[in-house]
Amino acid sequence: MLVLVLNAGIAAAQTRPSTVTRPCAASQRDVQTNGAIVLGTGGFTYDRFVRDRSFCLRDEVLKPAWVQSRDSEACFVGYRCTNEPPWFD
Repeated sequence: MLVLVLNAGIAAAQTRPSTVTRPCAASQRDVQTNGAIVLGTGGFTYDRFVRDRSFCLRDEVLKPAWVQSRDSEACFVGYRCTNEPPWFD
């Protein structure tokens, strides 16, 4: 039983990759490779980024996602799934 508790603690302690501390290409590659991934976007903020519409819910649409990276102020990493109209910002 102790092993399960320790493993759960290790999983909870894992950090998500941060777009701010990595090159743009690394975050782009993670989104393309995984299809959908949660990336840190600075401080305690994070978001889920997807490669294409197949990773969204049926009623969601794609919204292009631009984030700050180590080497770019505006790095296109992929998309966010949203149920907001595409013209809504």
